[in-house]
Amino acid sequence: MQTTHLESLLLVLEKLHEPLNGTIYRVPSLWSGKSTGVEEVNPATYFSRIIAGILENRHTASAPPDGEGWKNRAVVYNLFIRLTAAFDHNGDGTISTEPLENGFRETGTLLKAIALLPYIKNLGANTLYLLPVTEPGSINKKGSLGSPYAVKDPRKLDPMLAEPALGLPAELLLKAFVEAAHLLDMHVVLEFVFRTASVDSNWIKTHPEWFYWLRDKDAASNFGRPHFDSDTLHRIHELVENHEMQNLPAPGEEYRNQFVAGPVTIREADGELHAYQENGADCTVASAFSDWPPDDQQPAWSDVTYLKMHNEKAFNYIAYNTIRMYDRALENPATFNTSLWEELVSIIPDFQDEFHIDGAMIDMGHALPSLLKQTIVQKAREKRPDFAFWDENFDPAPSVRAEGFDAVFGSLPFVIHDIVFIRGLLNHLNRTGVALPFFGTGENHNTPRVCFRYPRLEAGRNFSTFIFTLSAILPTLPFLHSGMELCEWYPVNLGLNFRDEDRALYPPEKLPLFSAFSYDWAESNGLQPLNGYIRKVLDIRAHYLELLLSGEKGSITIPYVSEPELFAVMRTLKGRSLLFIGNSNLYEERSGWLEFTMQEASLTELISETAFLIHEHRLEIHCKPGECLLFELPAEPC
Repeated sequence: MQTTHLESLLLVLEKLHEPLNGTIYRVPSLWSGKSTGVEEVNPATYFSRIIAGILENRHTASAPPDGEGWKNRAVVYNLFIRLTAAFDHNGDGTISTEPLENGFRETGTLLKAIALLPYIKNLGANTLYLLPVTEPGSINKKGSLGSPYAVKDPRKLDPMLAEPALGLPAELLLKAFVEAAHLLDMHVVLEFVFRTASVDSNWIKTHPEWFYWLRDKDAASNFGRPHFDSDTLHRIHELVENHEMQNLPAPGEEYRNQFVAGPVTIREADGELHAYQENGADCTVASAFSDWPPDDQQPAWSDVTYLKMHNEKAFNYIAYNTIRMYDRALENPATFNTSLWEELVSIIPDFQDEFHIDGAMIDMGHALPSLLKQTIVQKAREKRPDFAFWDENFDPAPSVRAEGFDAVFGSLPFVIHDIVFIRGLLNHLNRTGVALPFFGTGENHNTPRVCFRYPRLEAGRNFSTFIFTLSAILPTLPFLHSGMELCEWYPVNLGLNFRDEDRALYPPEKLPLFSAFSYDWAESNGLQPLNGYIRKVLDIRAHYLELLLSGEKGSITIPYVSEPELFAVMRTLKGRSLLFIGNSNLYEERSGWLEFTMQEASLTELISETAFLIHEHRLEIHCKPGECLLFELPAEPC
């Protein structure tokens, strides 16, 4: 890994040695590797000590050489910096969006993210995945801070991620963050937003042809997805499912006529941009909405717009067949919005040069033209062959691997809460094989937290252990959504699998994706944090890594257990087998047995390190709510 940003980290340390105004500054004890609670510190001394400790690795660390192997070994910790590293430092019960008197922020910053690195490494994670760190737009801004996905300028970082006390820009602090991670033998993956932009994107002034424009500026506030009758919806689904992408049903003429057909001219007056059609009438950028299915009921995305990937006149509108399920007519290179594609392709290489990042997660990768995705991957890999690419795609299919991706988000969070669906998914993967890894998690920032689903947090904690342990023994990249280890229940965003009642309770002003918020770092929501358990399971996984990463057909089997709520999965490779057994009942203990070909054997359960016996072909097990057991077997069960 490159370590050429050492001067940036040293400059941060130097700035922390300068005198600072003294005010109360509280930090969670967990950040220092202690138990729950809060301690008062001098912020300069506190951050200096942690950075000095990281810098000691200059002399003692023996980082493995870069190569393809790191991508398979990745254990991912998902950081949304302004949320993950937020805390009520002055103890007044709120998270201020303005700096404290001493110049330090309560919302998360890159300095505090650096300070969290030893904590994250101690969990067992070796890869940092950062949600977008770019500056958000300000028009139709959601919440107090705006959406990180409303990207105003993909090359400029959010200034809120800097610490005013240091007087250093966010760009320098990101260099220091990447350097600190590399010194700890950790990799850094950034999420890039290429399908959408903020409705006040800086690109509008210079490239209006990269956007969809509405004729009626006054009607823009009511703009939304096109309506399709039930027969047309059925036909759309039928065609897409059969991969028949020719002549897909278009929205009605009235909807299509809302869009400006000719070129748009931009003029600036009084510091504001104004857009005009050829006839002199004004117009406005069209806002976005969830792209699939065509009748998706998610609320409109008023702060973002779709980038116009194609220039074909017949497709000058936003609908499912122009923004994701592309009509085959758009495969003609003559339709490509070439200048936009070239700009998008250049962004990741520039971040590689500027910040030395190790990988990229592509937001809405499922909605980008395949050729564009392949080109993005190719250009980044020309600079660094082992650069990681992850796709926001729900199917770990060979086609995604062919585009050059190393992993996909996958469908696990959407089925893992139902034991019947889990069986179905794993049986399917056992029959087909797994083309590439998917994220091993029960939640991310767009889905309900595991603990959100249960009225009793203890039940949520039980299921968190069940989900984490199960996902860790599958061909996945273990994925720790920050806060999961604290049994956080509060949703970050209402993206997928939420109800209308949830949307009423959690408007953008109350959602951490858009507004100032902090995890319960001090008390871990009244429960014992999962940190020690997570580290134990990840250590076991590392010991069986070759076996667990195997995605071959027949490598994931589901043995019979006498108790239906006890779920078992067998992973086998080259005569070596690992058996998972977990209690999917979160409230009551369950007992049952498995039958083996061997008559007698002694087994050691790997998590608790306790002895179990196979007696007369049977292994008797008793599991507490959510409890999981792992065994290495000398032979396969019948």
